[in-house]
Amino acid sequence: MGQEKDRMIRGELYYAFDPELVADRLRASLLCERFNATSATQDAERHEILKELLGHVGEDVIILPPFRCDYGYLLSIGKRSFINYNAIVLDSVPVTIGERTWIGPGLQLYTATHPLDAATRTAARPLESAEPIAIGDDVWLGGGVIVLPGVTIGDAAVIGAGSVVTRNIPPRVLAVGNPCRVIRQL
Repeated sequence: MGQEKDRMIRGELYYAFDPELVADRLRASLLCERFNATSATQDAERHEILKELLGHVGEDVIILPPFRCDYGYLLSIGKRSFINYNAIVLDSVPVTIGERTWIGPGLQLYTATHPLDAATRTAARPLESAEPIAIGDDVWLGGGVIVLPGVTIGDAAVIGAGSVVTRNIPPRVLAVGNPCRVIRQL
């Protein structure tokens, strides 16, 4: 593993256009293209592509195309989870989705973040970093949910459609809005 990839995975500032990282993103893009080109009748083929693309894919996981991710190998999905159409996962650091988690269409998981300092962000060799996302077991994310870098969503939480999750959400709560806020216990 090269120095930039190691920095990326550790959540440190790294150069995203390092040749190794560019090659890793190309690999993921090609696998996503193959996955997204499958027919609705090709469940076995989809599962095989996901096993090649993702760091971990549990039994009976269903992802409906189109699906996009940056690297794939940093994404782990627990058994019997479901991800609806149009999911985007920017997985520059680990992203963990627990077991039996249901995700509505249009999900966006963003681990990538950029320096607030313009000189660092826009230099000839611009740097970025990332913070992991963890989604627990038995979670339900409604359609169009956006989860920002560094967020953990606790087990059995429900996130309302269209919410932008900017901070950690505890287990067994209903949370909604932009920014997403806990409404009540479940």
